[in-house]
Amino acid sequence: MIHAAITGWGKCLPPAVLSNHDLSGLLDTSDEWIVSRTGIRERRISHVGLEELAYVAAARALAAAAISGSSIELIVFGTCSHEDQVPNMASGIQVRIGAPAAAAFDINTACTSFLYGLSAATALIRTQVVRNALVIGAELISPFMDWSDRDVAVLFGDGAAAVVLEASGREEGVLAE
Repeated sequence: MIHAAITGWGKCLPPAVLSNHDLSGLLDTSDEWIVSRTGIRERRISHVGLEELAYVAAARALAAAAISGSSIELIVFGTCSHEDQVPNMASGIQVRIGAPAAAAFDINTACTSFLYGLSAATALIRTQVVRNALVIGAELISPFMDWSDRDVAVLFGDGAAAVVLEASGREEGVLAE
C-alpha cells in the first residue's frame, strides 16, 4: 500500500507580535478574558504579502525534505485570504520554487483549508497520480480585520506553514493519513 509520508515541514511567522496586552489597549478585553476563552496569548502581524509568507514556509519545507522545487509534482495552497483571484496563489509559489510541470491549485475552506489540502494531496499520492506534493496553509488576515470587534480580533493572526509529502511503501514515520 502506498502512503503519503511527511518528509519536510517549514513555517513563516512574521516578527511583529500583537499580544493580548496590546489588544487590551484597543478593545474592552484583557489577557485573562482572551486566554480563558481561546488559549491564545499572542498573534503575528505581517508586513509582507501572503505569497512571501507562503514562499518562505515552502522553501523551508523543501530544504527540510532535501528535495528541489523542480521535483515537486503537485502544489496545494490552502487559504481564505487570497491576494488576487487570478492567478491562484499556488501558481505564484509554483513559479518561485521552479516547478513548471507541477499541478497547482488553491483550496478555500476557511480555517480548514490546510487540512483539506493535506487530504487532497494525500489522496492523489495514495492513488499514484503524483509521487509528491507541497501543501501550504497561509493566511494574511490582519489587513481585513475589524480591530474593534472583540469577538473576532482576538482570534486571528498572520503566518504560513508548509509540508512536503512523498509516496512511501512504509507504514513508519510521520504519515499524512
